[in-house]
Amino acid sequence: MVTGASSGIGEAAARLLAAEGAAIVLMARRADRLRELARNIEDKGGRAAVSVGDVRSAADVERAVSTAVDTFGSLDGAFNNAGWGTIGPPLHEMDDADYDRMMDVNVRGVWNCLRKQIPVMLAQGSGGSIVNTSSTAGLFATGASAPYVAAKHAVAGLTKAAAAQYGGQGIRVNALMVGSTRTELMDAAIQSNPQVEEHSVARAIQRRLADPQEVAQAVVWLCSDRSSFVTGATVPVDGGCSAI
Repeated sequence: MVTGASSGIGEAAARLLAAEGAAIVLMARRADRLRELARNIEDKGGRAAVSVGDVRSAADVERAVSTAVDTFGSLDGAFNNAGWGTIGPPLHEMDDADYDRMMDVNVRGVWNCLRKQIPVMLAQGSGGSIVNTSSTAGLFATGASAPYVAAKHAVAGLTKAAAAQYGGQGIRVNALMVGSTRTELMDAAIQSNPQVEEHSVARAIQRRLADPQEVAQAVVWLCSDRSSFVTGATVPVDGGCSAI
C-alpha cells in the first residue's frame, strides 16, 4: 500500500516496488493520476489496484487497506508517504488553518494508516514492514514552516513507538528522513521563491536535490526482507544534509 502515490516519491516508489514483484494498492486523492499509474504498472506486467482517498480520513485509509486484502489476499508492506508542506511565514504569522492542515496531513495521515494497517498485519500473523515518510525537518529546523518541522518530528516519534510496540510480532516500522527532492511540490515552491533551491542545495554535501527514484530505492529496501534487522530507524536519504 502506497499513499501519496499520484506523484513524486510515492509514484516512484510504487513503480519500483511493482517492478520488484510487489502487488501495489495506490492511494491518493487524484483518481485520474492513480488510474494512469495503475495502467502503466499493469502494462509492464505488474499488479496494481486503485483506492482513491485522503489519508486524513480514517474511512478512506481503511478502504485502501481492505482493497489490499480483498484484491491481493494480504497486506505485507506499506509506504505511508502522503504529506504536505510549505515554507510559510514566521511562526507568529501563521494561521490556524495552515497549522491544522500541516498536522492533519502529515501526522494524522500517518496515524490513520498505522491504526488501520497494523491490525491487519497482526491478524495475518506473518508480520510486515511499514515505512513512513518523515524529513530532515524531523531532525532539525530546516527553514520549513514551524508546524511542518513539528509534524515531521511527530512522524519520527510515531515510527519509533510503533516499532517498539509491535516488533515482537514481526512488524517492522521505519521512517525515511528525506532531504529536498525534486517533486511537483518542490518545483512549485522553487517557482514561487527561487532561493528555495539555492538554500536546499547548499545544505546537502552532494550539492543537489534528490531524484524521487533515489528515495524510492530506500523504500524498496526497507519494505523487503533485505532490511530484516532494521526497525525503529530514522534513515536519512538526504545527500548528507544531516551529517553537517
